Amino acid sequence: MQSPQTPPFDGKAFVHTLTTSPGVYRYFDADGELLYVGKAGNLKKRVGSYFLKPRMEPRIGAMVAQIARCEITVTRTEGEALLLESQLIKSLKPRYNILLRDDKSYPYIYLSGGEDYPRLAFHRGAKNLKGRFFGPYPSAFAVRESLNLMQKLFKVRQCEDSYFRNRSRPCLQHQIGRCTAPCVGLISVEDYRNDVRHAEMFLEGRSSAVIDELAAAMEKAAVELNFERAAALRDQVAALRKLQAQHHVQGASADMDVVACRIEGGMACVSVLFFRNGISLGTRDFFPRLALDAAPADVLAQFIAQYYLERPVPREIILCEAIPDQALLAQVLCEQAGHGVEIKSSVRGERARFLQMAERNAQASLTSRLASRQTLGARFDDLQKLLELAEPPRRIECFDISHTMGEATVASCVVFGPEGPEKSHYRRFNIAGITPGDDYAAMHQALTRRFRKVAAGEGAKPDVLLIDGGGGQVAQALDVLTELGVAGIQVVGVAKGPGRRAGEETLVLANSGREIHPGSASPALHLVAAVRDEAHRFAISGHRKRREKARERSILEEVPGIGARRRAALLKAFGGLAGVEAAGVEELASIKGIDRGLAERIYAALHG
Repeated sequence: MQSPQTPPFDGKAFVHTLTTSPGVYRYFDADGELLYVGKAGNLKKRVGSYFLKPRMEPRIGAMVAQIARCEITVTRTEGEALLLESQLIKSLKPRYNILLRDDKSYPYIYLSGGEDYPRLAFHRGAKNLKGRFFGPYPSAFAVRESLNLMQKLFKVRQCEDSYFRNRSRPCLQHQIGRCTAPCVGLISVEDYRNDVRHAEMFLEGRSSAVIDELAAAMEKAAVELNFERAAALRDQVAALRKLQAQHHVQGASADMDVVACRIEGGMACVSVLFFRNGISLGTRDFFPRLALDAAPADVLAQFIAQYYLERPVPREIILCEAIPDQALLAQVLCEQAGHGVEIKSSVRGERARFLQMAERNAQASLTSRLASRQTLGARFDDLQKLLELAEPPRRIECFDISHTMGEATVASCVVFGPEGPEKSHYRRFNIAGITPGDDYAAMHQALTRRFRKVAAGEGAKPDVLLIDGGGGQVAQALDVLTELGVAGIQVVGVAKGPGRRAGEETLVLANSGREIHPGSASPALHLVAAVRDEAHRFAISGHRKRREKARERSILEEVPGIGARRRAALLKAFGGLAGVEAAGVEELASIKGIDRGLAERIYAALHG
């Protein structure tokens, strides 16, 4: 006997039960999938607009026809509703909402704290280290360019702490005039801290104050007849003034973002120009997922709410057009940032020029992206024909192995879809428990770890599985899939051609054992090669990180009683680990902080 069918959702009746308070509403379909998240200053009025209007836009009608359930959350203010809406959209990714796909954390310049000789460094991720963070910057290139300038201007060290503590003589950076060699005491703590203070002032945007201080110090050095010092300060002041003239943007606010949006071919591009301390930090483009028939104003409103939800907010945001709830959004961002925030869409003069730049950049990036997507679509279609698939593949995975003579073996898994690389799905596997250099065993282990989850009903299954290698590696893939009972995957080996020349690869079809030579003109082979090369790059970078981490560990770290300071003292006294290994117990015990018992333990650890 069949269960009675669930009655359709009665939107009109539901509206009569709602409050007039502000809040957030969520629509679900019959399968429980979230369709849409929205906010309202008056829930009854806003939700009623979906069910009480005689006519509505086609995209709204298509969504309303699928609604089987509605949930609401009442908030105290409309501003709270706006924040909650943005949080839910980012975390739940509803089908009909505009979604900012921006999973990357932004890079910062990090100045370490709690040290006599702090370092400047590139930083991405959680800001939980002791010290100060400057940024965020729009790209890694902008950070590295700034760090390069800082090295020329203030000569603050940028080396890793492990490298810094183990130096016995100045490095190349000192020799080319980019570091004052604090590692070997060629600069006093006081003078170094003064350089650090000037670097901080510069990063805060107070470059004029830095120039004034340095000019005063130059005059003082000249009066004291310290002409070498005066000449060095003169050159530093000249470099700062030149930099200030090159990078200061006339008409730019101290902290300002200029945002433009363009929509074409079912795709949107939002381009942002970043200005901090009156200096342009460059641009960054975003391609949010569109709701049906979304307008630029809708995209901008969702973009601003989602983008600045967890990021520092500038004092001025310039938009290419007015957005819904603009005043409310400015008020919410102001409360979040703790300072005044202006959102403007009608500007003149230099700001209008910046807006034109952002609009041109958005259009150019969108045109390029559309062309790339069309090319990628053609390649996927050609791969379907080449592999004789029923339809174009939606998910391609590729595995590769990297090691150095068996050391620090790493397997990579990269994922491509119709939109290109899906980097949030990339995975690396640190391989252990195999004979060093056994690539077959490494591939078997990586594939087993990946597809064990698929066999358990977890995670997505690829349509095409590419293996970097020939018949032997393909056999490993087939063995794993057979062992785990995973079917329906086209396994393809990518074997290098004669002379390892690009375009001459051989594709080994696992199911039939057939070999294909598509040739360098094949769009399908271009796609396969791009995926294979990305897997290769991802494996090598993971292997290098693992290898460097292993080699950074000194055997001294494994000796009980040896901390960072004692280890640094030993390495400095004997000129490195080789010198420590050559030293006897008496020589080791002569170092401050090393008693005879500890010296004997060190000697025993180093000599087995």
